[in-house]
Amino acid sequence: MASTSVYSSFELLFISSLLFFSQYFILSEAQGLPPIVKGLSWTFFDSSCSKLESIVRKRLEKVFKDDIGQAAGLLRLHFHDCFVQGCDGSVLLDGSAGGPSEKTAIPNLTLRKESFKIIEDLRERVHKECGKIVSCSDIAALAARDAVVLTGGPNYVVPLGRRDGLNFATENATLNNLVAPTANTTTLLNRLSTKGFDATDVVALSGAHTIGISHCTSFTERLYPNQDSTMDKTFANNLKGSCPKADSNNTVNLDIRSPNIFDNKYYVDLMNRQGLFTSDQDLFTDQRTRNIVTSFAKDQKVFFDNFVNAMIKMGQLNVLTGGQGEIRAKCDRRNNDKKVDIATVVEELEETFSALF
Repeated sequence: MASTSVYSSFELLFISSLLFFSQYFILSEAQGLPPIVKGLSWTFFDSSCSKLESIVRKRLEKVFKDDIGQAAGLLRLHFHDCFVQGCDGSVLLDGSAGGPSEKTAIPNLTLRKESFKIIEDLRERVHKECGKIVSCSDIAALAARDAVVLTGGPNYVVPLGRRDGLNFATENATLNNLVAPTANTTTLLNRLSTKGFDATDVVALSGAHTIGISHCTSFTERLYPNQDSTMDKTFANNLKGSCPKADSNNTVNLDIRSPNIFDNKYYVDLMNRQGLFTSDQDLFTDQRTRNIVTSFAKDQKVFFDNFVNAMIKMGQLNVLTGGQGEIRAKCDRRNNDKKVDIATVVEELEETFSALF
């Protein structure tokens, strides 16, 4: 009798395990998700850090309840990390004696400072629970996914197993790999095609602008000295009220219809000539992408499905896995780096100059 009971328990456990692992493959097939690169896995931390995703999700639920704007900040941080030299957490690094970091490159100066703090806070919580086995780049990928989900967007699985990079990109590399808000569709398509994205991917990833804000200086060339003819006049006049001068430092919402909800209203904005950036509005103006914009505006599920597909592709750009890179103990520095105390450095320089003169 006891033997039968043990066998039944084992059988149930075996069946449960099959169902547990098969859910990822079923989900992947159902959503038509792209394949994952060697070294990453849908189940990477299931046995070694089973609470990982729960820790990140629960913490971000509280963060976004206090300030929903942080969701867009975390999503943008992931974009800026992945597009430059791959999803290796290099954008999180502070500068060193070897030179300035990606953080100080012009396109990254408007990344939210709080985003870096949130990623570090998540790392502390995860490492406290599981030990130093989860990379900052994996945490950033999960945080970006939860930023989407917790603002109303689609849920999706994130392949994990990334390791953190040992070097940050130069300013030139950052400028050459991130697309400016003043770029047209040709620039967008050309730049992203080198990373394996097609026109549908480009339009879908641009939909991340359905949440978040922008500084006036990112788009006022469309208002001053002359108004961009592709911009709706009422929309332009409202923007001038928020940005009375070309160099105004104010901020406005990227999506005027539902700025804090991840939905397809961004594409509705474009169809009404209410896209904020040139890189946004030109997607509807350009014949190569106009029909894609229209399809996303008409059917949110079509947008969500394509966004998930593009995000999983983006999250695997040039990832480090296996014995590459490292698992950082602090997200803002490599494991062999010491934190530079700027105040101490300045004091030492003052003492040196005093002794010399």
